[in-house]
Amino acid sequence: MTELLTSAQMRAIEQAAFDSGRTSGLELMERAGEGVVAAILDRFPELATGALGAAVLCGPGNNGGDGFVIARLLRERGWQVTCFLYGDPARLPDDARVNHDRWAEIGPVASFADWRFPLRWSPSGRAVDLPDLVVDALFGTGLTRPLAPELDTALRELESCLPEGTVRRVAVDAPSGLCMDSGRPIDPDHDGELPSHQDLTVSFHRLKRGHVLADGPEWCGEVRVADIGLDQPGLRATREVLREELSDLAMLAAPDALLLRKGGEDFPRGHKYDYGHALVLCGGPGHTGAARLAARAALRVGAGLVTLAAPGSAMAECAAHLTSVMLRRCNGASELGVILGDERLNALCLGPGLGVGAATCDMVMTALGSRRRCVLDADALTSFADQPARLFAHLHSKVILTPHAGEFARLFPDIAQRLAAVPEHGPAFSKVEATQEAAARAGCVLLFKGQDSVIAEPGGRAVVHSASYERSAPWLATAGSGDVLAGLVCGLLARGAWPVSAAQTATWLHVEAARRFGPGMIAEDLPEEIPAVLKGLGL
Repeated sequence: MTELLTSAQMRAIEQAAFDSGRTSGLELMERAGEGVVAAILDRFPELATGALGAAVLCGPGNNGGDGFVIARLLRERGWQVTCFLYGDPARLPDDARVNHDRWAEIGPVASFADWRFPLRWSPSGRAVDLPDLVVDALFGTGLTRPLAPELDTALRELESCLPEGTVRRVAVDAPSGLCMDSGRPIDPDHDGELPSHQDLTVSFHRLKRGHVLADGPEWCGEVRVADIGLDQPGLRATREVLREELSDLAMLAAPDALLLRKGGEDFPRGHKYDYGHALVLCGGPGHTGAARLAARAALRVGAGLVTLAAPGSAMAECAAHLTSVMLRRCNGASELGVILGDERLNALCLGPGLGVGAATCDMVMTALGSRRRCVLDADALTSFADQPARLFAHLHSKVILTPHAGEFARLFPDIAQRLAAVPEHGPAFSKVEATQEAAARAGCVLLFKGQDSVIAEPGGRAVVHSASYERSAPWLATAGSGDVLAGLVCGLLARGAWPVSAAQTATWLHVEAARRFGPGMIAEDLPEEIPAVLKGLGL
């Protein structure tokens, strides 16, 4: 698990380090500059040799101070560097002004208004006399207001002068204009388009939420984390205020291999019922595919038995497709109640292809009344769009809701509206807060799906799974992939996993299976990749 910090949490850690006397602002600024240069040269080895050129865009705060350190370190390597300062040098914070003055003794500081490069064009039409590197050190994680119109316009003009692949663009801690608590642009007067695209963003100490949420991955390009020597565990252990500041850390999800182990020391004489019996509810004829996908995924992730409960009219259709998954007739809530008389059925999945309407609501109420571990997805959520309070009144701690954005908006319209609103200032309302609020209202675990899936418990703990950067799998945007995820969660619940752990691990497996298959994947391929993923974990 990797911690994801808010801007306020990062400031609290830095202040605790200053107060303890373990470091100073100048020392952190020097380490930050060193970390950025090291990350640039590691990511772009072609920049490690030769007399190259860089333009460093420095802002009016400490992020600008980092930029001046970067400029000096590049100059020491023989680079030709120009710094462009946005703001009044006399109003820089103390540490940033020290580094401004150090740089000014060896290199030029131009006004940001004069950023334009002396462009010439080669016979082939390629721009020459461009820098090899542009560093965005204008604003870091603490940005709370929109970019000034003249700055926004200048950045867009600069971007238009940098054809793709001609100049490496690197952001210091955060691309300017992005709220690093939410991953959303603070841009009330525009449509959220990027003023500039970064090839690399270098964060300090830890990732921030904005690096992985919402638009963050698109804006950042790639993210590296530079160690600047902050002993967070040590500071946290000795400072009560810091412990309070970090009490609601969000985490970046990782798989729990212990949930996936089958056989061996844990179950030396394991019987299939030791691994649980999952029940997946199915829709009528022509609508059975989603539930069959979920059932297959539950079986592949290690549930000892999986039964598909289908209406009598769909039995033949299901039987034609099922072998390892068992089949049982279920014509509504009353028959579901009879089925649930079998106490060995310990995990339920309702929603995929089940149909929207009163009949589904009744089956959900029956399932919840059994107090079993339960996944509610798709139609099981949409059926309560006009009466979410009725659903919330019957939810309990063993339930997981797995909405995508549309389903989330149907159950939590006020929260979704806040999340969709264009931020006018920061810190902006994020998907983490939205999921935490929804989980508290529902009284159960909530998995808010997406490229930036967020899993939250009613008590506020949140886990983020980002399918971006090296874990990007855009081909997951295909019909049925969400049904497979619901089945994975259900299979893990059947094995005895607590809901938040099941949701966290299932989300990781879901993306890993997609990454393993690659482009061209369809939903049916996902369950079949699970054995190879598990083997890769050493299980």
